[in-house]
Amino acid sequence: MRILISGSTGFLGTALIDVLGREGHTIVRLVRPGTGNRDVGGAPAKTARWDPVGGQFDAATTEGADALVHLAGASIADGRWNAARKNLLRISRIEATRHLIGALSKLKQPPRVIVASSAIGYYGDRGDETLTESSAPGNDFLAGLCREWESESARGTEFGARVVMLRCGIILAAHGGALPRMALPFKMGAGGRLGDGQQWMSWLTLAEAVGIFRFALTNSGLAGPTNAVSPNPVQNGEFTRILAKTLHRPALFPAPAFALRLALGEMADALLLVSQRVKPSKLEQSGYRFAQSELPAALTEVFRKQ
Repeated sequence: MRILISGSTGFLGTALIDVLGREGHTIVRLVRPGTGNRDVGGAPAKTARWDPVGGQFDAATTEGADALVHLAGASIADGRWNAARKNLLRISRIEATRHLIGALSKLKQPPRVIVASSAIGYYGDRGDETLTESSAPGNDFLAGLCREWESESARGTEFGARVVMLRCGIILAAHGGALPRMALPFKMGAGGRLGDGQQWMSWLTLAEAVGIFRFALTNSGLAGPTNAVSPNPVQNGEFTRILAKTLHRPALFPAPAFALRLALGEMADALLLVSQRVKPSKLEQSGYRFAQSELPAALTEVFRKQ
């Protein structure tokens, strides 16, 4: 396949490109001015200039691509959520996606498949409720962001594309994402549960995320919002215990909810104290086979590869 990829320099994009490149697919990275190239499978990836702020799009290079993997978006966790940061998160997801889908719609031969990133933040804080793709959205900032983000991605159906919006859980990798910051206190002997530890955490490994994106690209029966999580979420107290055991460290120092809120503001409730017990119903019904479905084995494998 000839695959366009936005957000290709992130830890998920990098891992996905490496796998797709080795499989023989042609990768076209959608890059903004000033972004460098990188190697894929021993050969340089093709690039197409894309600047949603300036309204630029390299139609000639993107024409005739089979698929788009849309990963672009500023990091949710890099910076306190003040008004300026929230605006950046919206622009980098909603407005950028609107520009990209609009530009693709003008091609003579737009992609037949779009696999777009979303997040389980769509559901908000739901306690012990089991959440499937048919569950209602939440009502906080992150839930609203995900709703609008998915709505812009879904516009790809207007030019006949099969669109899959993958609502990703916490992606576990030793070199990127949330896990290194979560593991650091444990490595220093000062780790512990977050808040009361009762909140549900829905997770998947980086390798699993790559596998799910690959599956979504080729499985013609999969479309619409799709939960990209392990079938076995755990509560934070259990996650903490397993992480400490994997790292051979104690878990004796819980972080009180009030302290997390004081340090991080709104982000603490949305990212650390939120409870989301998410089930990957559509993936299971579509026949996807999980490589890592249990947290102890998954964390052992993640840290073995670091």
